[in-house]
Amino acid sequence: MLHGRRVVLGVSGGIAAYKAVELCRRLVDAGAHVVPVLTADARRFVGEVTFSALASEPVQTSLWDGPDPIPHTRLGQSADVVVVAPATARVIAAYAAGLSDDLLTATLLATRAPVVVCPAMHTEMWEHPAVQENLATLRRRGVIVVDPEVGRLAGGDEGAGRLAGPETIVAAVERVLGPADLAGLTVLVTAGGTREPVDPVRFVGNRSSGKQGHAVAEAAARRGATVTLVTTVGRPVTGGIEVVRVATAAEMEEAVRAHADHADVVVMAAAVADFRPKAVAGEKIKKEDGVPELVLEPTPDILAGLAARRRPGQTLVGFAAETEDVRAQAEQKLRRKQLDLIVANDVSRPGAGFEHDTNEALILGADGVSTAVPLMDKRGVAEAVLDAVVATRSTRP
Repeated sequence: MLHGRRVVLGVSGGIAAYKAVELCRRLVDAGAHVVPVLTADARRFVGEVTFSALASEPVQTSLWDGPDPIPHTRLGQSADVVVVAPATARVIAAYAAGLSDDLLTATLLATRAPVVVCPAMHTEMWEHPAVQENLATLRRRGVIVVDPEVGRLAGGDEGAGRLAGPETIVAAVERVLGPADLAGLTVLVTAGGTREPVDPVRFVGNRSSGKQGHAVAEAAARRGATVTLVTTVGRPVTGGIEVVRVATAAEMEEAVRAHADHADVVVMAAAVADFRPKAVAGEKIKKEDGVPELVLEPTPDILAGLAARRRPGQTLVGFAAETEDVRAQAEQKLRRKQLDLIVANDVSRPGAGFEHDTNEALILGADGVSTAVPLMDKRGVAEAVLDAVVATRSTRP
C-alpha cells in the first residue's frame, strides 16, 4: 500500500522524537518516499543527519532558508499523506487554530492530503481539556488521530501519553492509503447501546460505548463508501459521514428502516437492548414508594426485520456479544437471522468487547468461511470486518 507513496513526516519537539527515527525507517522499508520536516524544537532532541540518512530526501526545517520560495505549498500539494509523530500540544493547538508559524504547521494547512496526527506528551497535558478539545476539532475535520499508549513516560512516570508504536502508526498510514474498495457503495452502520426508559431519569441499557461501530463507519468512509451512522453515543465523527442520533431500540429501528432500503451494506454493530419496560413511569420513581414492579417486553428485532425485507445484492452484517460458546452462538444467530456475516466476540475476555479501545473477534460467513481476528485496536477490527464484506461481495454472481 505504501510503495511509491509520498509521505511527509513531520516531527515536533518532544522526547518521543527519537521514535520517529524508527518510524521513518519502517516507512521507507515499506516502499514509501519519505520527506522529513523537523520543527526547531524537534532538532533539540534528534539530529537532522539521522533523518537525512534514513529518509528519501534531506530534512527540511525552514520556510525561509531553502531554494524553494514556497516550500510548504510544494510539500502539501505533493504529499499522499502527512504524518505528524510525535505531535506536541503546541503543534496540535496551532493546527486546530489554523496558525502557521513554521514549515510544519504551514504544510499542514497547505495540504489536501489525509493527515495522521500521533500525539505524545505527559499524562497531565494529554488529559487537559484544551488538548482534548483541539483533538476533537481535528477529528471533526477528518484528521486521523492515533491515540498515545499507556506506559512509561519521560521522568519515570507511568500513564497515558506515550507515542504509539511505529508499527501502529505505519498500520494507520496503510489504512489511510488503502484501496478505495467500497467506492460507489452506500454503507449503513449502527453503533452504541440503546437505553430503554424506566422513568424520566432511569433506563435499562448495557455497557456498549459505540467505539466499534464508530470505527466501522470511519473505516468505511476512508475506503470510499457513502456512510450513514445511526448511533446512540456522542463520539466525534469524521466529516462526510451522515450521523443520525437515537436513544431507544424503537428509535433505532425507525432510523434503520428509513435508510436501509438504499444501503448496499448494513453493519449492525449496535448493542440493542433485548427487553424494555412495558410501561414507563411519567414521574421519577421514589425509593420511599417501595420497589416497583418492572414488567419487561421484547424490543423489536431490527436485524431479523432487515433480513426479511432486504433488497437484492444487499449485504447484512450482524454482531454477537457473547460470554460462552461464542462460535456456536454466533453460528446459530447467523443462520436464524439469515445474515451474510456475523462478528462474534467474547466480552468476558480481558481487553475485548464493551468500553475497551481494543477488541478481538471471530468473523463467520454464511459461505462457511471464518476469520479469527486477534486482540487489536478497534480500528483494526473494523478493517477486518470490511475486508470480509468486500470478500463476500466479490464472490457473488
